[in-house]
Amino acid sequence: MGLTCQQLLQKHPQAWQEATIHPFLQECQQGTIQPQQFNTWLVQDYLFVIDFTRFLARILAIAPPHNFDILLAGLSALKDELNWFQTKAAERQLQLNTDKQPTCIEYCDYMQSLSATPYAAQATALWAIELAYNQGWQLPGAMPPPYTEFADRWGNPDFTTYVDFLEQQADAALSNASEEVQQQATAAFLNVARLEKDFWQMAYTVTSDQ
Repeated sequence: MGLTCQQLLQKHPQAWQEATIHPFLQECQQGTIQPQQFNTWLVQDYLFVIDFTRFLARILAIAPPHNFDILLAGLSALKDELNWFQTKAAERQLQLNTDKQPTCIEYCDYMQSLSATPYAAQATALWAIELAYNQGWQLPGAMPPPYTEFADRWGNPDFTTYVDFLEQQADAALSNASEEVQQQATAAFLNVARLEKDFWQMAYTVTSDQ
């Protein structure tokens, strides 16, 4: 019996809720987030996306060719996203050439470690990471300026469609996966959920000097 992404969401609702519903996002929606907190997240997320780009490239290297179109589209979008982060940082006079915080290091190291797992586990992790952003920025509701464009970037319908394609690819990889690979995919899903929760929380536990 194959595992599916929807089954992971159904089996682990608490973990997923903590990954996608967080005071950081709620306070962005309410307009009460402190600029220093948001700036901490922004800089660290830029550093994360650099490693995430490498993670996606490694997945492309082992993906079946019929999955290339979606993954290449994702890589192309990341090029634009990194440039966009640089623009946002410049607007806020933030220094992007800085150290990763421990939570960011842990997340990036985890993505690196996934290269030792089968494609199905990596595809599951990729879907979960992108879904967390997609749902996280959608669930609070409409965001006020200056956070509107952040919510629009990851909560827009085109990005939702992209995440749906990633789910289909992960489900296909999981459909004939062994029990061991299913367990690895489940572990990847749960680790992503935990790290997403910690990444939002990092904005509160780290004092940014940006």
